[in-house]
Amino acid sequence: MSSSSSAKSSSSSAILSSSSANSSSSAVSSSSEYVPFDHSIYLAPTMTVGPDRYKQFTDERTGRSYYYITITGRDTSNKVNSVTVMAENLNIGEMVDGFDDQSDDSKIERYCYDDDTTYCDRYGGLYQWAEMMQLPSRCNTESCSESIKPNHQGICPEGWRLLTYNDIYTILNADGNEDGVKGIRSVPFGGFNSTGYSLAGAGYLEDGLFRNVNNITGWFYPEESESNLDSWVKGSDVTVTGTTFKVYNYTKTYGLSVRCVKLETEE
Repeated sequence: MSSSSSAKSSSSSAILSSSSANSSSSAVSSSSEYVPFDHSIYLAPTMTVGPDRYKQFTDERTGRSYYYITITGRDTSNKVNSVTVMAENLNIGEMVDGFDDQSDDSKIERYCYDDDTTYCDRYGGLYQWAEMMQLPSRCNTESCSESIKPNHQGICPEGWRLLTYNDIYTILNADGNEDGVKGIRSVPFGGFNSTGYSLAGAGYLEDGLFRNVNNITGWFYPEESESNLDSWVKGSDVTVTGTTFKVYNYTKTYGLSVRCVKLETEE
């Protein structure tokens, strides 16, 4: 472990401390008989698709549809806040091998768990921080704080922006959520999903190794860490049995999931 990694370990997340790491070199699935995954199994069963519940939109870049939901709660200032957010992870980009960086700035690249596209279909892609932000790949090893915009779109569809800490705090403190972290995890991911946010255990990528599918999910925020702007950013993760929620420092080259939030000005 490098000196910078050692310093990071003092504020490391459950991702680094999890003991059930899984890695593999599975080939990309190319079976013509593969049936696309039904994401509705992760949704809260009491929140059916329709007005004021789950809705769907189509990302015009890929033709892929996503479930989304509006969640009202209290934000970090204890003010009433509503967040219209995807109820599943973003899945866009050309798959690259887990041992490679997402370094081609001419296109969106993604990791699929175990280098298997069926995992992307089920859990969404995994992205390094600069890729998520749609900034030059050099931003994974140097500060690009001047390029971070309010309502930063990153790789989200037009009319959507990247999830912030204030968003997830609002979701965690949603009206009627008495289940804490369990209230944002889907039932298959060990939760009650009382908020409708529907987290699933997407796993993550660290140093070329895919780890902990079905046991952990993590995400970056669109902000760099105060302690090391060049290499670290803010993020959070949730485990299948976890009951706490915190903000940690993450290395920018991790591969984590992405959620998007609908801009308030969009109808």
